[in-house]
Amino acid sequence: TPLNPWDVMLCVSGTAIACENALVVAIICYSPALRTPMFVLVGSLATADLLAGLGLILNFVFQYVIRSETISLLTVGFLVASFAASVSSLLAITVDRYLSLYKALTYYSERTVLCIHTMLAGAWGVSLCLGLLPVLGWNCLHNRAACSVVRPLTKSNVTLLSASFFLIFLIMLHLYIEICKIVCRHAHQIALQQHFLTASHYVATKKGVSTLAIILGTFGASWLPFAIYCVVGDPEYPSVYTYATLLPATYNSMINPIIYAYRNQEIQRSMWVLFCGCFQAKVSFRSRSPSDV
Repeated sequence: TPLNPWDVMLCVSGTAIACENALVVAIICYSPALRTPMFVLVGSLATADLLAGLGLILNFVFQYVIRSETISLLTVGFLVASFAASVSSLLAITVDRYLSLYKALTYYSERTVLCIHTMLAGAWGVSLCLGLLPVLGWNCLHNRAACSVVRPLTKSNVTLLSASFFLIFLIMLHLYIEICKIVCRHAHQIALQQHFLTASHYVATKKGVSTLAIILGTFGASWLPFAIYCVVGDPEYPSVYTYATLLPATYNSMINPIIYAYRNQEIQRSMWVLFCGCFQAKVSFRSRSPSDV
């Protein structure tokens, strides 16, 4: 089989994703201090993205080295489960950030920890079920007419996945709008107490809202083209359309560690300790809460 440049780019993307997120997982596992609910969620996201990166690599290897229908189904199912877990973890992080602001007084309680663990268990459970669907028979290996733009997934399968994504995206959009309202309300209350809105408060509020817009914009720009094409695309269309929309979707897993992990001061500190055991931080790092967007 001649080497497809698009498959090579997906493999390279998967390698970069795996390396980035493996480092985040290693840092969180290595550092006992990173055991708060926020870092559990970041660890879940990094684990899902790590598995997605490995899935892209395995898909490339098995596509050109070991060609088998069974292995094809397994790798596609693995990728579906991994990316579904990644998107679900993003939703869980958004819910956590909303709760940290909406229920600030009761956020640091055992109920919050239980809620987050329940969310993650549900997210990974649903993702695993979605990944098993192609393996359990929801595929088009024996019925080419039922194929979608992503073989061997059926049209009804990718429609379900796309509908799930649109629902998650709308929920995240709603929650981030509510977070923006809370942030602006807090800034207004501070302004009333101090009789004016200081420049620093204005800058902090603007920065927070801008960060939320970047987070949601990055997520939407990465996944929306592929999700839309899965619904409106036809399997008879050139495969380049599928590749051209799928590749940007993988970039979301490449950007996630930068947005949710590497910008965090605690993870920056732990990274220094991990790479240089003799490093002793003289500056105290402030542990950021989920609401520090």
